[in-house]
Amino acid sequence: MVKDDDDSEKTLELFLKLGLDERTVRNTIANNKVTANLTAVIHEAEVTEGCDRLIGNLLYTVATKYPANALVHRPTLLNYVVTSKIKTPAQLEAAFSFFTTVGSDNFKLNEFEEACGVGIEVPVEEIESTVNEIFEENKAMILERRYRTNVGELLGGVRKRHPWADSKIAKQLVDTKMFELLGERTAADDEKPTKKKEKPAKVEDKVTANDAPPQPSEEELNPFSIFPSPADNIKVHTEVFFSNGSVLRCCNTREMLERHLKVTEGKVFTRFPPEPNGYLHIGHAKAMFIDFGLAKERGGCCYLRYDDTNPEAEKQEYIDHIKEIVEWMGWKPFKITYTSDYFQELYELAVELIRRGHAYVDHQTPDEIKEYREKKMNSPWRDRPIEESLKLFDDMKRGLIKEGEATLRMKQDMQSDNYNMYDLIAYRIKFTPHPHAGDKWCIYPSYDYSHCIVDSLENITHSLCTLEFETRRASYYWLLHELDLYQPYVWEYSRLNVTNTVMSKRKLNFLVTNKYIDGWDDPRLMTLAGLRRRGVTAASINAFVRGIGITRSDGCIIHVDRLEYHIREELNKTAPRTMVVLHPLKVVITNLESGSVMNLDAKRWPDAQTDDATAFYKVPFSNVVYIEHSDFRMKDSKDYYGLALGKSALLRYAFPIKCTDVILADDNETVLEIRAEYDPFKKAKPKGVLHWVAEASPGVNPLKVEVRLFEKLFISENPSELEDWRKGLNPESKVVIPAAYAVSSLRDAVVGDQFQFERLGYFTVDKDSTPEKLVFNRTVTLKDSYGKGGK
Repeated sequence: MVKDDDDSEKTLELFLKLGLDERTVRNTIANNKVTANLTAVIHEAEVTEGCDRLIGNLLYTVATKYPANALVHRPTLLNYVVTSKIKTPAQLEAAFSFFTTVGSDNFKLNEFEEACGVGIEVPVEEIESTVNEIFEENKAMILERRYRTNVGELLGGVRKRHPWADSKIAKQLVDTKMFELLGERTAADDEKPTKKKEKPAKVEDKVTANDAPPQPSEEELNPFSIFPSPADNIKVHTEVFFSNGSVLRCCNTREMLERHLKVTEGKVFTRFPPEPNGYLHIGHAKAMFIDFGLAKERGGCCYLRYDDTNPEAEKQEYIDHIKEIVEWMGWKPFKITYTSDYFQELYELAVELIRRGHAYVDHQTPDEIKEYREKKMNSPWRDRPIEESLKLFDDMKRGLIKEGEATLRMKQDMQSDNYNMYDLIAYRIKFTPHPHAGDKWCIYPSYDYSHCIVDSLENITHSLCTLEFETRRASYYWLLHELDLYQPYVWEYSRLNVTNTVMSKRKLNFLVTNKYIDGWDDPRLMTLAGLRRRGVTAASINAFVRGIGITRSDGCIIHVDRLEYHIREELNKTAPRTMVVLHPLKVVITNLESGSVMNLDAKRWPDAQTDDATAFYKVPFSNVVYIEHSDFRMKDSKDYYGLALGKSALLRYAFPIKCTDVILADDNETVLEIRAEYDPFKKAKPKGVLHWVAEASPGVNPLKVEVRLFEKLFISENPSELEDWRKGLNPESKVVIPAAYAVSSLRDAVVGDQFQFERLGYFTVDKDSTPEKLVFNRTVTLKDSYGKGGK
């Protein structure tokens, strides 16, 4: 939130009274968090009228470095600072270390004072004597390095022996001693030392040292290393600043944490909480990787929890899909739960919230609520008696109030700077049967009310969500605090956005409903069902999201080429090679007897060993073969390696052929058939290598299959930026080839089988296949623009 000019001037004046320089103050005001912290520190220290500059500098350090897990003890430290019992940066750092260890627990003042050197005065003579000793110990080194000596190391020696000595006095004494020993600085003292010439790196097997990959960071090796252990969840999670100037510092008590750890046995508990109102997309794959991945890495547990609080949008179809797709992605839930499993507990806690004066029944319409929130105005029913709200909430539950005539709202802070503290709705009336809970309830909790409570009831240790929920932290912790419930550790990460698609459920639902695509599992979509149908593996999706990392850089869109790189990496290892001709052009080999068929060996894998029979498949070669139309030209050129009149090309795994004649249609342009001769002794060594399919028996066409070529669903990399996002749709995102020719060995392929069609790309058998006709979806082309530029 940007402060207005009057507020900024008042803050500027307040901070300058500490003796801080104006530049530091202006930089501080530009940082809302530090501004809030320093303002709170000034009021807690009761120095709004100003203080000594040395004290002011220490107060600024407290505002920027004080440990968040011990905010309850900050006033104690500030009292020691303003009374000059703690007066050096070293003492302050010791205090920070002490309170980091203590957290919010009680402590003994004498232990604190001892840890911080309170009351200890180190005489100048004693400091000087120590400086002399250190110089004597390091004299040879100092004389050699002269003024290039690391003075910080010398001062570190002084601090080690006298941690509470005045650092300024120590620095003055060291500088004086340096001058006594070395005299005036010379020009040579200011010259940079020359580096020894290094020998060039040895080159081995034509690989330079530069080709060695950089050492991965700890976070790259283990992206979950950034998360704290459950036992550390006693620190302040967040500070909620209220409009009346008070600050709520939310954290677990030691007793609360110990009860939690007893239930969980100290294990990590996470949850993957999708709403069952649509199909999961690739963004959910990142959420699964983080939620399930953290639990797996720490030997913990992850719930699959359906966040089913809106019965109007939820279907059993979506519930079944989510369970099935989570398993397909390779994750095994510790337990499957529903928010609706906790409807009774949620209701009872709502009643308790009303009793405590933190919720009320409201009769404003949605438009009125919106208007009042925008104007920061309280609802006319905000201060109604508690007993009245309790009765009305009971009437809501019993179905005595019409839908839309009442809601239960949390009594938060309508004057807050955080929009998500404007008395959020906790319950609304919906006379709609629930797909899981049936018709037992006609009031349903909101996400803002239920999510944090169910996290607490399930003893979640790490509540992980995307960055758009960061501003809801205040509401999350406020509610748990007011109900005296255990508070999980919350951490937000950036959403996964990919180019040339949309992932909003509203937009996806629009595309499905209006038949722009062929359902939620259309292979052009970035839904996980669509990616699976396209032939993308769960392993490649998980590799993709792991490669992105658990980032907090919001607003970034990942190029789809990066995903395709990981898809190729996986399929290159798992998809056997085969041959399919998309646009067949008939080639009659005139020097091979009609009806003669040779069964040749073709490789399933590039590195196939000759003694491994399973690494090969048989392909028939006869006098009628089919090649791609695009592999023949009437006119040859130097940079063209296909077939042309009078030119040779090699049929992969077979023989070189040379075009001897061309049969044209009546228009004298369209090529109907070509004639060629083959070289049975393979004397010719043409550069071009073509894939092909032959007739297995005279007059019988090869296996006919349907091939679907998919391109990006949107031409625009970011359709959401368009005035009308639908105008970015790619009209050629799906091309169907109804009569491609395939080698006969593909006849037994089943749905889900994956292949590399040589020279064409990776393909999978689609569910639309029938016994009469196979249908193949192109997963990805062979071309890789991302891998060339780096991973």
